[in-house]
Amino acid sequence: MTNAAFLVDLVGSASFWSAAIRIATPLLFGVLGALICERAGVLNLGIEGIFTAGAMAGWLAVYLGAGLWTGLAVAALTGAAFGLVHALLTVPLGLSQHVTGIGVTLFATSLAYFTYRVALPNVASPPRIEPFGPLDLPFLSSIPVIGPALAAQTAPTWLAFALFALVALVLARTPLGLALRAVGENPAAVEAQGLGVHALRIGAVVAGSAVMALGGAFLTMSAFNAFFFEMTAGRGWICIALTVFASWKPGRALVGALLFGAFDAFQLRLQHQVGGAVPGQVFLMLPYLLSIAALILVARRADYPKALMVPYFKGSR
Repeated sequence: MTNAAFLVDLVGSASFWSAAIRIATPLLFGVLGALICERAGVLNLGIEGIFTAGAMAGWLAVYLGAGLWTGLAVAALTGAAFGLVHALLTVPLGLSQHVTGIGVTLFATSLAYFTYRVALPNVASPPRIEPFGPLDLPFLSSIPVIGPALAAQTAPTWLAFALFALVALVLARTPLGLALRAVGENPAAVEAQGLGVHALRIGAVVAGSAVMALGGAFLTMSAFNAFFFEMTAGRGWICIALTVFASWKPGRALVGALLFGAFDAFQLRLQHQVGGAVPGQVFLMLPYLLSIAALILVARRADYPKALMVPYFKGSR
């Protein structure tokens, strides 16, 4: 098969787009959570650890007998708890958001691994659970290519799309969204309107961290059916980069996550096409190299929140 025929066949393949959406789903949760935090002026580098903690907590809840949706709720609450720790240290106390975020990542990751070992001390291989299955949506079958790709997705993927629509609506059309955007741009003006800057920022970080944790839960409860160490594989850091690529806009964040998913799905199929002629590590680098190239193109023009990473204390100007 020629290169051109391979690309045409790939782009027209429902299985390719199904894989791209599936790969993108944890990134959708992660970049949306990061966007919520950063639009309120708080950088949350704890995302990688929150991914891991959410993955373990949701999976363990289901393994111990809870339902899948209860597992998602447990993961979200776990993420919210770590988000609260990050918010309390960085918002009212004004500690470094970089250092605190990395500390949260190390703490959450270590606590997740420790909890796993304590809960299952004698397990040699990761126990399995029954994960989410694809939703049965017959009306999608009439849509060429993308219809079957969407029909193969599980409920958490549809939840991610719904959360994107909800957050975009809240940020653009509601007083709460206006307050969150303003607190990330000019917190003094928000305080002058009688609103609590710290309360808005803490609430945004807690909510954003809960959404992030759902990305980890997707890995153990939908993409796979078990928890194992290092399974997040740096996805949290990719979400931070995607937030910059999106210029903190939900629509662009959605497109960026789907593009990364498509790049990753593409390299998997390219490995199969080329065979062993090129080392596999070269293909594994491709999505990240393309992400770096995209960041270089857009980073200088990114319209970042003006008060991002700037601590605010009552009465400051």
